[in-house]
Amino acid sequence: MKKFTSETLRETYLKFFESKGHAIIPSASLIPENDPTVLFTTAGMHPLVPYLLGEKHPAGNRLCDVQKCVRTGDIDEVGDSSHCTFFEMLGNWSLGNYFKEEMIPWSFEFLTSPEYLGIPVEDIAVTCFAGDKDCPKDEESAKLWKKCGILPENIYFLPKSGNWWGPAGTTGPCGPDTEMHIIRNHAEAAKLGAYDFDNAPKGTFLEVWNDVFMQYNKNAEGKYEPLKQRNVDTGMGLERTLCILNGKNSVYETDIFEAAIAEIEKLTGRKYGENEEVTRAFRVVLDHVRTATFMLGDTKGIVPSNTDQGYILRRIIRRAVRFGRNIGLPQGALKTVSETIIKKYETVYPELVKNSEHIFEELEKEETKFSKTLQQGIREFEKVAESLAAGGEIDGVTAFHLYDTYGFPVEITGEMAREKGLTVDVKGYEAAFAEHQAKSRAGSEQKFACGLADHKEETTKLHTATHLLHAALKIAFSPDVEQKGSNITEERLRFDFNAARKLTPEEVAEVERLVNEQIKLNTPVIMKEMSLEEAKQEGFTGLFESKYGQTVKTYSIGEFSKEICGGPHAECTGELGTFKIVKQENVSAGVKRIKAVLVK
Repeated sequence: MKKFTSETLRETYLKFFESKGHAIIPSASLIPENDPTVLFTTAGMHPLVPYLLGEKHPAGNRLCDVQKCVRTGDIDEVGDSSHCTFFEMLGNWSLGNYFKEEMIPWSFEFLTSPEYLGIPVEDIAVTCFAGDKDCPKDEESAKLWKKCGILPENIYFLPKSGNWWGPAGTTGPCGPDTEMHIIRNHAEAAKLGAYDFDNAPKGTFLEVWNDVFMQYNKNAEGKYEPLKQRNVDTGMGLERTLCILNGKNSVYETDIFEAAIAEIEKLTGRKYGENEEVTRAFRVVLDHVRTATFMLGDTKGIVPSNTDQGYILRRIIRRAVRFGRNIGLPQGALKTVSETIIKKYETVYPELVKNSEHIFEELEKEETKFSKTLQQGIREFEKVAESLAAGGEIDGVTAFHLYDTYGFPVEITGEMAREKGLTVDVKGYEAAFAEHQAKSRAGSEQKFACGLADHKEETTKLHTATHLLHAALKIAFSPDVEQKGSNITEERLRFDFNAARKLTPEEVAEVERLVNEQIKLNTPVIMKEMSLEEAKQEGFTGLFESKYGQTVKTYSIGEFSKEICGGPHAECTGELGTFKIVKQENVSAGVKRIKAVLVK
């Protein structure tokens, strides 16, 4: 196999699919646009859901990209050889264009050709969907792999738990997939039958790529309906693939982390790999500082807080501080490690350079805030732990006290408890939290009934109202208002924007008047496709322009509102009803939130 750096792997992948007629599109934000089902972009398909459902993408129906992703479900596992919270996903897409007959031969070519990855054919195993009541066995993919040259004995079948992808949330596009693996132990692989893949000893196979054939939509009733168009969605994790191609044992031992490891060694006097405990601490700091850097540097302006994405960011930074202290990382060092991360990615993700001062300021602020009480909190935790026998449980009130007084997220308390063979009464903690602050962090990902991706009529109307609200805020409150995020359900819209203070009652009334004035005019909502440069020249606001490439969709409501957006929207403003602001909230320093409804 050829050796690659992160830069050459990205470049090789994109050039290959560009040669197959794909348009290269930039990575979307880490914060999903108008999708309340998840807190972060968790996969390459996430920003493209409307187009997978049939909406036309401005760049065409063959796309490829490198998408920034965050997954925090396995955050407690970070510190081992493979888990990361932030990662990059190489992906290519067919939006109702090609399907299995083209994608599988292309996958084989990219994997095996000396011009690309150069992996020997005999070292590749593939898995296909075994079939169930929802979808038949994927014999077609297996036949195509055989035709390409994959050895029949290296083709395996797995159930839905292994060879089915999606949806990203509870509903949405999904379908059977075929996964490609590197065989690391041929002797063990040779013992397996076609349905024994899951019985292989750990380390026999390493997954390198996944082709998803999206041909179904899972609806709210849990039924699988055929999509209007058949799509292809592929995913190749950059870090994991680098690790495999370069014969490394850990994703942390690739060029991505080289400079950051050297900096931590310099700051602490410790050596990565000197023992298991030190290595784990290095990896936690490396991953969490990288993730925090990308969250803080995102175009949507995430900052640490006690809710939603900000809570995850706060937890990640504080976990980095705790593990950093274990290896002697001095206070203020997270900024220094972040600088090496930004330098590594500066040509790929220039927004990190652009937002570097904000990144450093928030890292230092959060680190200082937590460091003040960290040692005192650890001493308090040790007292509690000493009073319990092995296998004992820290009660919910105590866990909340550690959070409220010393800034320990309950997950950190739980992690420290596990290290001592203890557990935490999480339900008791949640009850104490709810009693104290009149809300609970539990189940935040389920707070909203549906997202804009469902394209329901009321949701679409509220999305259109969001454009009017944004324009009205620029007139009635400040011309410098910029959207920092939005969340739209059938019941209400939520709009985050930069502001040092909340609106006064008079300003609220003026915003409502301006929006309702536009609704009464029954102005048509006009969509036009144009180049990004043309859109800028014509005065369109580019809130999310990075995800659409050089050809964009623009939506204008007379001369009142002109925005680059992905849709969908109402046909005219008269459909909306009466606009009413129902609540204002503080999101974080410099970011305010408005919640509003449409009354029929």
